[in-house]
Amino acid sequence: MVLVVRQKKLVHAAAIFFAAILFISSACFIYSQTVAANTSQAEEEQKDDFIKWVDFNVTYEALDYAIKLDIKYHDSETPVSFISLLAYMAAKNGNNFKKFKTSQLDAVVEQLKAGKTMEELAANLKYYDYYLEAFTAALSGLVGTYEIEVKDENTDTGKRWERRYGIKAFSPIAKGFYYNDFDDFGVSRTYGFKRRHLGHDMMGSVGTPIIAVEGGRVEALGWNQYGGWRIGIRSHDNKRYYYYAHLRKDFPFNKSLKVGSIVKPGDVIGYMGRTGYSIKENVNNIRQTHLHIGLQLIFDESQKESTNEIWIDIYPIIQLLSRHRSEVVKDPETKEYKRVYDIREILE
Repeated sequence: MVLVVRQKKLVHAAAIFFAAILFISSACFIYSQTVAANTSQAEEEQKDDFIKWVDFNVTYEALDYAIKLDIKYHDSETPVSFISLLAYMAAKNGNNFKKFKTSQLDAVVEQLKAGKTMEELAANLKYYDYYLEAFTAALSGLVGTYEIEVKDENTDTGKRWERRYGIKAFSPIAKGFYYNDFDDFGVSRTYGFKRRHLGHDMMGSVGTPIIAVEGGRVEALGWNQYGGWRIGIRSHDNKRYYYYAHLRKDFPFNKSLKVGSIVKPGDVIGYMGRTGYSIKENVNNIRQTHLHIGLQLIFDESQKESTNEIWIDIYPIIQLLSRHRSEVVKDPETKEYKRVYDIREILE
């Protein structure tokens, strides 16, 4: 009788033990699943945490003056960033640059020279960080330190290298070639389907040399139904994609280029034409000879070719670069144009 009771107790204890083990295992499984789910959700949220839209309303006047201040104070005890100045103005004025005055930026610089930091000045501006990231993506290829060849009759080559800090990007139209333009971003287009014009048109002559605005890697080279012969160049920091379209029939590109080629700011990449609006390659269906140049901002690779692309109005940048054009010369044998003065980018 005592043996039976002991056996029952052992069985009962074993049942409790295994039940406890089962409960603990279940709890651990549920916990691990919960942690995994929370981790996955956090990863998805982090993956999706990037800028989805940018209204680039910076005017040429604001851009030009901010860069002048940046260059002026670059070697001083209180250097200023033109991008942070513009981000501050956008956050303070609701991204409205229509009433911009140079005195507004002068006042900010005076506070910086007096010992304030931009972080202190922008502490109460809710969207400063957003504009700083957005404008950095749009503008960081324009200004920096670089070395460029300049004319010097006292050397065997007639040139010498000079180190500079300032505007290192170039107009997309070579020096000495005529063009005319206006701010046409957002106007209606109807070929294929009704849409907004997400670029900028620069009217000129067939064969006008087209210049790389800034350095980068060729991502696209060939025919596009809408853009005709076109080139797509991605900036070194992967934030900007420059789209050059409607290039010349029969002779659209610099012959040395291919997908993956690295170009420098000021390089000749192609020639103006009027190709496009055709499924068939090498067709002139554009009425007026011009270059279409577009600037796409990319904060995540999912934006590259999608319905969520961010194209900004590049016109103020084109206005700025109109005084910084690459001098070119034609090779009589190859019929190619090439730059006269080379450049070395110093990527910081």
